[in-house]
Amino acid sequence: MKINWPWSRKDSLSTSDLYRELLFQASSKSGIPVNWKTALQASTAFGCARVIAEGIAQVPFKLFKERVGGGMDPAKDHHLYELLYLKPNEWQTSFELREQIGLHLAFKGNAYVYKVRGLRNKIVELLAFDPNSVEVKRDKDWGRKYLVRTFDGRQIEVASEDMWHLRGISWDGVVGLEGVKLAKEVIGLALAMEEHSARMFSNGAKPGGILSTDANLKEDQIKILRESWNQTNGGNSNAYNTAIMFGGLKWTPLAMTGVDSQHLEQRRFEVENTCRFFRVMPIMVMQADKAATYASSENMFIAHVVHTLMPWYTRIEQSADVNLLTAEERKQGYYSKFMAQALLRGASKDRSEYFAKALGSGGSPAWMTQDEVRAMEEMNPMGDSAATLREPSNVGQKPTQGASDATPA
Repeated sequence: MKINWPWSRKDSLSTSDLYRELLFQASSKSGIPVNWKTALQASTAFGCARVIAEGIAQVPFKLFKERVGGGMDPAKDHHLYELLYLKPNEWQTSFELREQIGLHLAFKGNAYVYKVRGLRNKIVELLAFDPNSVEVKRDKDWGRKYLVRTFDGRQIEVASEDMWHLRGISWDGVVGLEGVKLAKEVIGLALAMEEHSARMFSNGAKPGGILSTDANLKEDQIKILRESWNQTNGGNSNAYNTAIMFGGLKWTPLAMTGVDSQHLEQRRFEVENTCRFFRVMPIMVMQADKAATYASSENMFIAHVVHTLMPWYTRIEQSADVNLLTAEERKQGYYSKFMAQALLRGASKDRSEYFAKALGSGGSPAWMTQDEVRAMEEMNPMGDSAATLREPSNVGQKPTQGASDATPA
């Protein structure tokens, strides 16, 4: 079935919107303009956003239905199952859409997904808008509507029931706070230092020394001398060449200042500072501590899943359940879930030891059943004996009645 909607599938900002964003973009105290476009050029900011976006996209996102009596099954017969898990629209995969949503959430704090409806009001496609083209309006009764700028400069109103609005951390509960604006000064400083380093290596941000002579040179002689010196000794390609002095010329090298020697240290600190804003561990953007070992790195990766990705998973799961499922469907036991256990496979040994003790191995009393362990691993229950606590493995059979009164022959 062909569905018509007023937005182009190549939705973009109008020319006037682009000029407005370029001319009135906020500058940081470092003098570098910072918005989502310039933030993409900051390696750490882009790395953090990419880690979040790919973390949201790489884990399967499925629709389930609770079983009567416990457990769950993939809801493959539901019309939302394929939209969430595989194909949300004609040209994107689920990975690509969720990666796009993750990038919008990391940088803009908001993601707007239009719910295209078909027969019987069912959702048949999910289309993500550019968050820069959407404005949220709230009335006095807490009602919401969304004003969307189309590719041709028009503004279309979208009802709240037709928009899946995902929010990041929010002050007013209606619109998420923009990550790029919150980290404006940090990103601006990082871009400024990167520009400083680039200029220093291209043509020198400060002279490495002074070329002097006691002779009284004319202007054209100074020009010729400067050009000759730069051609012979300037730039990276001429680094460490042997300089030949003549005509009374003297070379006086300038000592490196404390600011120069700490430039690399400052750049390292800015990596950590940017990661702090995005709640991403530095090791996830290739900034590893020299003292880190393989074992500690493994724990850091698990901590990244638990403390960085899990809040995003829970936020998106609950938002999908509220915005994509009806109240009746939720009552019937339908719910969405990220299958994140695959990201914790590095801790399989620790989990197996924990579950073994929980099941009563080594003589300790059991405090979990096999079905409870299977539920934590997102596996269906086996029932019967698997639903009861097991006896410790080193406990022998209980003596029969009268056995204690028996005397040896």
